[in-house]
Amino acid sequence: MNQERHIISVIVQNESSALSRISGLFAGRGYNIESLTVAPIPNENLSRLTIETFGNRKTIDQIEKQLNKLIPVSKVVESDDFVEKEMVLVKVPVSQSLSDVSALCQIYNGTILNISDSSIIGMVADEPQRVKFFIQAIQKFHPIEIVRGGVVALER
Repeated sequence: MNQERHIISVIVQNESSALSRISGLFAGRGYNIESLTVAPIPNENLSRLTIETFGNRKTIDQIEKQLNKLIPVSKVVESDDFVEKEMVLVKVPVSQSLSDVSALCQIYNGTILNISDSSIIGMVADEPQRVKFFIQAIQKFHPIEIVRGGVVALER
C-alpha cells in the first residue's frame, strides 16, 4: 500500500500522562512516529502535539479514531492544508568559511547563532523538505553535529 507522509495535530489536556498515552498508542499498534513536537498552548490548560508519520489512508484514519478515544485528547486534526516549519541547528568547525556558512543559512531562512574558538553554530527554520536540502548542502562544511527539531504545524 502507498505510504504517504501525514501531519497530525493533537490538542490534549496538559497532564503528565498524555504524551505517554499517545506514544503508547503508536508503539502498541506498530505505527512509527517520524517526528514529534509538544508545547503548551498559551493561556490554556492544553498542549499541542504535532506528529509526523507515514502510512496509507486507512492507517491514518485508524490512528485518528484511536487518538480520539484517548481521555486527555480534546481534538485531532489531520489535513493536507497545514503551514509547516522545522528547525535545525548545525555546528561546523570554525576553520570553515564564516561567510559561506552564513550565506547558506540565509538561503534557508536561517542565521549564525554563535561563534566560538572551535565552532560556528548556525540555525535554519524552514519547510521540512527545505531543511532536508539544507542538511545535504551543509555537508560540504564537515558538520561536527546536527540537531534537527520536529515539525510544527498549524492548519490554515
